[in-house]
Amino acid sequence: MNVEPRELHSMPRRPNYRILFLAVILAAFAAAQIIGEYRPSFLRPGLHLYAYVANAADGTLSVVDLVGLSTIATIPVGPAPAGLGARPPQKQIWGVSTEGGYVWVLDATTGKITARISTGNAPAGIEFSPDGRRAYVTASGANTLIAIDTATKQVIARARTGRRPWTPHVTPDGRTLLVPAHDDSTLEFYDAATLAPLGKAAVASHPEQIVVLPDNSVAFVSSADVSRISAVDLRRRTLLVNLELAGTPGRMFLKPDGGELFVTVPDSHEIEIINTWTTEIVQSMPVGLAPLEGALGSGAGELYISDWLAGRVLSLSTGTRHLDRPITVGRRPGVCRLDPSGDLLLVANEDSNDLAVIRLRGPAAGPSAAPGATTGTSSLLTMVPVGAHPSDVAILLF
Repeated sequence: MNVEPRELHSMPRRPNYRILFLAVILAAFAAAQIIGEYRPSFLRPGLHLYAYVANAADGTLSVVDLVGLSTIATIPVGPAPAGLGARPPQKQIWGVSTEGGYVWVLDATTGKITARISTGNAPAGIEFSPDGRRAYVTASGANTLIAIDTATKQVIARARTGRRPWTPHVTPDGRTLLVPAHDDSTLEFYDAATLAPLGKAAVASHPEQIVVLPDNSVAFVSSADVSRISAVDLRRRTLLVNLELAGTPGRMFLKPDGGELFVTVPDSHEIEIINTWTTEIVQSMPVGLAPLEGALGSGAGELYISDWLAGRVLSLSTGTRHLDRPITVGRRPGVCRLDPSGDLLLVANEDSNDLAVIRLRGPAAGPSAAPGATTGTSSLLTMVPVGAHPSDVAILLF
C-alpha cells in the first residue's frame, strides 16, 4: 500500500516572552555598566557634561550628553554655524552664523538662544580675552574687527582691517590682537583694549591660523594654499622667516612649554615638527593618508590626529614619536576635542554626520611606572548621530 507523504505546514511560533524579557534586562544592565564605567570621576551629582556640535549644513547645534552618550537636543542657531566657544562660569556657548552675519549666544541651562549680535557679512570664529570679559570677531565680508562686551552682549568697539580678515587671536598677555588679513597676506596688530591699529607684517600668502609662544615673543602663521608657515617677531612686528613645508599646512599644535610646534600636512601624509626656539623644521614623519585636525592630550604627551581620508584617529607620542594603533571612526573625521578630564576624545565626522566618542587610555600607576607611561589602549565607545556636516565642537561642564 502506498502512503502519500503528508504536507508539512509550518506553524507560527509563539514568542518566548521570558527570553525577550531577559534580553531587555541584560541590555539595560550592560548599558548601565558602560555608562557607570565611563562616567568621569569628577562628575558629581547635579553636574552635566555636554558636547555642542555645530552642524554646518542644516544650521543647527546638536547637544550631546557625554554621560548618557546620546543627543538630547537639536537647536536652530542660524545658517552655517561655526567658531564655537564655551564660557563655563556663565554656562554659555558662543558661536557665529557665517551666512547670517551675527554672533549667537546659547544659555546651556535652558537650551535657549539668548542673544544674536549683528557683526556684518561673514563673521569668522570667536576669540575671548583671557579674563573672558570681551569677545573678538572679524567680519570677513565687511573687513571689520569687532569687540563685544560678554556681560551686556553689546558691540563696544570696531576697527577696519585688511581684506578678508580671518579669526582673530589674542596674545597670552591679553594686550594685543593678531588678525590675519587673508587677501592682503599680512598679519595685523591691534591694541586689545581699544582696537587701535599697531602695525602689520608681511607673511605667507592667504594666512589663516595663528599660534603664539607663551612668552608673547613669536607668532607662527600658516598659509591656506602654499607650503609655508611664517614666524613673526611680535616685539618688533616683523617677519623672521618663512618655513618651507612638504605641502600645505593643515593644523598647528603647540606644546604647552612652547618648545615644539606640530603641523599636519595632508598633501604629503606627514607631520612636520618645528623647533620654535630656533625656528627650524627638525623632523618630518609619515602619519596616515591625510592627517588634518587633532588635539593635544592632557600633559601634551600624546597628539591625537584625525586621518581625514582613512576615517580613523591616530595617536602620536610627542616624546618618543611612536604611533599607536589607529582607531576607526566615521567618514571624513575632522575637528577633535578633549573633555575637561582628558579621558574622552570627541571627533566630528563630517560625511557620516556623527560624533565619535573615544575613551583614552589612562596613566600607568605604581612606583615602577615611568614618567608619562600609559596603560591599556584607547577605544571607541560609540558613534552619536548629530546633524548634517558637523564642523565644530565645544564642550561644557556645568
